Amino acid sequence: MKNIVIAAGYATRLGELTKNFPKPLLKIGENTILGRMLDDIDRIPEIDEHIIITNHKFAGIFEDWKKDLHYSKPITIVDDGTETNETRLGAVCDLLLAIDQLSNSKSSNSKWPDDLLVVAADNLLFFSFHEFVDFARAKGTSCIMCHEQPSIEKLQRTGVVELDNDNKVLGMEEKPQVPKSHWAVPPFYIYLKKDLDLVRHSVENGCGKDAPGNLAHYMVEHTTMHAWPMSAGRFDIGSLDTYYEAIEKYGK
Repeated sequence: MKNIVIAAGYATRLGELTKNFPKPLLKIGENTILGRMLDDIDRIPEIDEHIIITNHKFAGIFEDWKKDLHYSKPITIVDDGTETNETRLGAVCDLLLAIDQLSNSKSSNSKWPDDLLVVAADNLLFFSFHEFVDFARAKGTSCIMCHEQPSIEKLQRTGVVELDNDNKVLGMEEKPQVPKSHWAVPPFYIYLKKDLDLVRHSVENGCGKDAPGNLAHYMVEHTTMHAWPMSAGRFDIGSLDTYYEAIEKYGK
């Protein structure tokens, strides 16, 4: 299984802090946002490589950061070629670019296609991705995460899923005005290799490009998927206020 980290955004809501520096590499205490995530994912036996897709503006910074790391699994940096927020490809197109580049450059010793763990790089997590991988293995399908969100206002700003008693996804809506459940979808996904043809052709068949949830919504409509209810919370770093709050709460 490959761990693909979507890190090609420009984090414009953090202003000067991320004008010339990638949000995933901002410090929380002695570690970075992304480093905290990789510390967990690197310990999962099924993971054999971390692929971080970023933009051209920040690719060199990621390469320099990578030099001092000592993870057990190799790290590959993929540059999507963009340099501004206005020219960004969007999260779904970034994922497809990473898949295509890896497919075309695979060595004779590598196994591709492979299952994919796909994660956004701007969250602090209070659970292990190992639980998510185990859930997907047990279900034998591609999977998304979900968590209960009591706030209707917050549900109207995210993806919302309906589930059956076995956690099979019955339907998914993006930013619904009238949510059909309280199950919100964070940006963490597992796409099994048997579904990668669907992933590869998603955009040409009408899938939205910008947010990673666009692909999850598309996949729910085209294949069987299950949703893992998160066993603990997360902290989404989306603004200057939430970044400084994360430092205060979790950086000591």
